[in-house]
Amino acid sequence: MVTELHSDSEVPAWRAARGLPGLIDLHVHFLPERMERRVWHHFNHGGPLLGDGWKVSYQWPVEQRLARLREMGVTRFTALAYAHKPDMAQDLNAWTLDFARRTPECVPSATFYPEPGALSYVRQAVDAGARIFKIHLQVSDFDPRLPELDGIWGLLADAGLPVVVHASSVPVPGGRIGPEPIAGLLRRHPRLRLVIAHLGMPEYEPFFDLAERYQRVALDTTMAFTDFAELGMPFPAALRPALRELGQAGKVVLGSDFPNIPHSYAHQLHALDRLGLGDEWVRAVCWHNGSDMI
Repeated sequence: MVTELHSDSEVPAWRAARGLPGLIDLHVHFLPERMERRVWHHFNHGGPLLGDGWKVSYQWPVEQRLARLREMGVTRFTALAYAHKPDMAQDLNAWTLDFARRTPECVPSATFYPEPGALSYVRQAVDAGARIFKIHLQVSDFDPRLPELDGIWGLLADAGLPVVVHASSVPVPGGRIGPEPIAGLLRRHPRLRLVIAHLGMPEYEPFFDLAERYQRVALDTTMAFTDFAELGMPFPAALRPALRELGQAGKVVLGSDFPNIPHSYAHQLHALDRLGLGDEWVRAVCWHNGSDMI
């Protein structure tokens, strides 16, 4: 059995050894080219929302990145985008939905921003086939409890569509982040299918509590347990039993942040594997839980 992962080329053998038919990654980014270049510049050089930043490992042309995902057996992935100001989200949705139409493995993805007409374009995106949404409260800097968003949250809750939410203070504090805005949102919309990005790091405990309390709240593994994350935001050993139980209950899903990561994709998988929670848990997180959600 392949017990360690040192490179992406070893992922297919690693999958086969664990009985994984593929990988479903709910936290992958593809963006319009100009926007992508700007994002990579920010990651590479750091800034107010990134601290020192990091070197993006996969600054490759789109087709090369798609080829790498396919070679590893990532059979379903997203093209998550998010707006940081008004008059962006609707155009981003047009791009991401078109990208999904051109890319069979891509889950149709969309976003929104608190602005006039947002409910209308979210409804249009759902009607056009969007299966997952993304918001980034740190970058977009809005409170998810805004009254003008209630219609959107109600629509997404009724549709049962997952919303990947960056709600924690990683990489650095800033924006309308933390567990309390999400807790307040869930008190008003308890049926929302929220996916808390990065397991909520470094505020692991309160976000785990929300996942335990609300039936449709889940967490994604993006960058969690990697050498990079463990240096500054180590996962608390006391939460390992909860991590096991939530994974087995369908509430932990694979996320990677590909391509915007400072390590190989294989390292994210190795970081999950070395937790020692067993092949059944790995299969649930890397395949079954994501499949059930989308």
